[in-house]
Amino acid sequence: MKRVAILQARMTSTRLPGKILIPVLGKPLLAYEVERLQRCKNIDELLIATTTNAQDDAVVDFCDRFQLSCFRGSEPDVLERFHGAARQAQADMIVRVTGDCPLIDPVVVDAVIADYEAGQTDYVSNTLERTFPRGLDVEVFSAEALEKCHQEAQEPAEREHVTPYIYRHPERFVIQQHQQVANHSDFRWTVDTPEDFELIRLILEALYPAKPDFGQVDVLALLAQRPEWQRINAHIEQIKLQ
Repeated sequence: MKRVAILQARMTSTRLPGKILIPVLGKPLLAYEVERLQRCKNIDELLIATTTNAQDDAVVDFCDRFQLSCFRGSEPDVLERFHGAARQAQADMIVRVTGDCPLIDPVVVDAVIADYEAGQTDYVSNTLERTFPRGLDVEVFSAEALEKCHQEAQEPAEREHVTPYIYRHPERFVIQQHQQVANHSDFRWTVDTPEDFELIRLILEALYPAKPDFGQVDVLALLAQRPEWQRINAHIEQIKLQ
């Protein structure tokens, strides 16, 4: 079984364009996420899925620089793009992550994959019933489930967000949620706005130089020491899927 992580990344994000390549400590944000995903023990290949938009030539250049596989596809039809990336990689099991999660934790990713491999499931994630901070989002599903989505999903939101067709049809797919005992879902470690970026910059500057493989526990400990940092982006509202 080939286990492929597909990381969606594009330059034309609405609220903070070009965010994935904004530098911190001399490295673009996307490089931190790639580095962390490459530490995962349960992933065989990492592939970047970007768009055919000319602005995303910069993403292709990034992939060339870091010797990463890349797939270019439709910008509005993300499901089409994602399906094409999975086919290119000949994936059997797919780990879906997005380019706005530079603090993604390899331990969490591996745990979600382990849940998927341990059960007879089509889809496992830590996103539907949240106990993890936003920004540690992981979805794992089969190539067969993705193929059904690609063939059957019709609603615009189901084409734009890849997996809604799966979790909106529990009668068709076996769905499981990965949760942790402590609920840290009120933390926001994704990058969608300038305020989000400011928080992530502070965290990376505080932790990365001494411990580049820091994880969720380290960030929580840091924020316990610096509670005022959490207020930087506490007012940001996540764009909800309709």
